[in-house]
Amino acid sequence: MSDPLSRFHAVIPAGGAGTRLWPLSRAGSPKFLHDLSGSGHTLIQDTVARLRPLVGERIFIVTGVRHAEAIRAQLPAVPAAAVLVEPTPRDSMAAIGLAAAVLEARDPDAILGSFAADHVVIDQSAFQECIREGVGLAADDHLVTIGITPTYAATGFGYVQSGRPVTGFPTALHVRQFVEKPDARQAAAYIATGEFRWNAGMFVVRAARLLDLLGRWHPQFAADLRAIAAAPERLEEMWPALPKIAIDHAVAEPAADEHAVVVVPGAFGWDDIGDFSSLAVLLPDPGRGPRVLGERDLVHALDATGLVVPGSQRTVTVLGLEDVIVVDTPDALLVTTRERAQDVKALVEHLRDHGRTDLI
Repeated sequence: MSDPLSRFHAVIPAGGAGTRLWPLSRAGSPKFLHDLSGSGHTLIQDTVARLRPLVGERIFIVTGVRHAEAIRAQLPAVPAAAVLVEPTPRDSMAAIGLAAAVLEARDPDAILGSFAADHVVIDQSAFQECIREGVGLAADDHLVTIGITPTYAATGFGYVQSGRPVTGFPTALHVRQFVEKPDARQAAAYIATGEFRWNAGMFVVRAARLLDLLGRWHPQFAADLRAIAAAPERLEEMWPALPKIAIDHAVAEPAADEHAVVVVPGAFGWDDIGDFSSLAVLLPDPGRGPRVLGERDLVHALDATGLVVPGSQRTVTVLGLEDVIVVDTPDALLVTTRERAQDVKALVEHLRDHGRTDLI
C-alpha cells in the first residue's frame, strides 16, 4: 500500500452566510471571501495555502452556485473541475459526501480531510503534524476528528470528549461522545476534566469508509451520493431530495456512540471567527484605541476600545466608548458592543422580517 499521505485529498466546504459578521459578511459575499485576519489574503485563500504542503493539487472545493465564480476568481490555480457546485444548500453531509463519492469512484482507497473555508490557524507546522497523524489513523479505517485544545470555557462551540489512547499513535484518543454547545457553567466543568476539546468540524477518513458509515444510518442518502458520482448529469435531478443534515449528526455522533471515532488533539491556535468579538482578538493590538480591520488612517478614536471596520472609505470617529463594535460599509452601518456580538445574527433576522433582504 502506498504512503497514506499520497492518497490524501482536502475537501473544503465553502458555504454559509456568516450572519454574525453582518454587514461585512453577506449571503452573496460570505466571510470566507474576505480578508478578516489582516494577512492580505481571504480566508479561503489562506485555507488552500495551509493545505497545499499536505495535498499538493489534490483539493476539492464544494460551494453553491452563488459563490462558485468568486471562488474561481480568488483561486485561479484550482482547476475548474475541482470546484464542485451544489445546486442548493443541503448542509455539510451532502457537501462532504458528494466529494467523498467522487473520490471513491476515482480511487477506493482515497482519504479525505474536510476543512471549513473560513477558519484561522496560527501554527501551520503544528497543524500539518496533527493532520499527518489523522491521515495515518484514517488509513487504518478510523473516522478521525480534530479536537481543538480549549483555551477558555467557550459556549459557542460543541465539544468532543476523549477516552483511552489509540495504540500505535502518538496523541490520538478514542472518542467517548460529542456534546452540543454548553452553558458557561457546563463549559467550565468540561474544561476542568481535561477530557473535552472543541469540535472544529474537521474530519479525516477514507472516502469509502465515510460513505459506508453514512449508509448504516442513512442508506438511501449514501446510495444517492454514489449514484450522482457515477452519473454527474443526474446532480440537478437528485440533489433536492438529499437530506439536509450536518455530518456531525449524520455520521460522527452515531459512530462515536459505537466507539468508531478517534480524536487527534490540535494545539495549533484556531478560531472560526464566529463573531466580531472573536475577530477583534485576532487583529493586532494597537496598544491604545480600538483594533482596526482596514485602513487605520480612516479611524480616529479618543478614550475608546473595541473594533472598527472602515469599509466605506469614510472617516470613522469614536469617542468615549469601551468595547464598541463599529462596522461601516457603503450601504449599512453596524454599531454594537463586543458583549452583544453574538446577537448580530438576530439583527439580520430582524432585517429579513422587515423585508430588507437587499441588505442581507
